[in-house]
Amino acid sequence: MSGLVFLLAALALSVVGSLALWLRQRQPTSFDQGIEDFSREMKALAPPPPPRPARRTSERRD
Repeated sequence: MSGLVFLLAALALSVVGSLALWLRQRQPTSFDQGIEDFSREMKALAPPPPPRPARRTSERRD
């Protein structure tokens, strides 16, 4: 009988641990999160900004 209790306790602990990990790792599903995901994807697809012109330095000798 104690073997069955041990198996049930191990199963219960496994289910609780799996549920906790699933809840922690799942993707947020709020409306704002959807907007943020879309914005992040649009930024990733956007072309890179144009290169900045090199600054000219004058060589002054006093």
